[in-house]
Amino acid sequence: MNQQTGTDTLSKEERTWGMFCHLSVLIGYIIPGASLLAPLVVWLVKREEMPFVDDQGKESLNFQITMFIGFIISFILAFVFIGFLLMILLAIFDLIMVIIASMKANEGVRYRYPYSLRLIK
Repeated sequence: MNQQTGTDTLSKEERTWGMFCHLSVLIGYIIPGASLLAPLVVWLVKREEMPFVDDQGKESLNFQITMFIGFIISFILAFVFIGFLLMILLAIFDLIMVIIASMKANEGVRYRYPYSLRLIK
């Protein structure tokens, strides 16, 4: 078994649910607050039966909590106008990282987001 990917032991279903942990965040671009709730629901439903989903769900939630904190700071800084630019940059960064994480999870790789607070262990 390859230690980095673990693909020898992961089923297609487990990789797909791991990918959904990351992709579910995109609902937050349509429904405010769903970027935290959607991966939380996927993680809570599948974490007991699929260890890969447990790992990727926590990773997705940690990153989205980090992004949420970043957006709050950007909102506060919007009163001095730099926050608007920061919000746009955070949204683009979030989108790119979610796409990369989704692709890696679908390959069976335990992806780790850069610059993410590890609040849920």
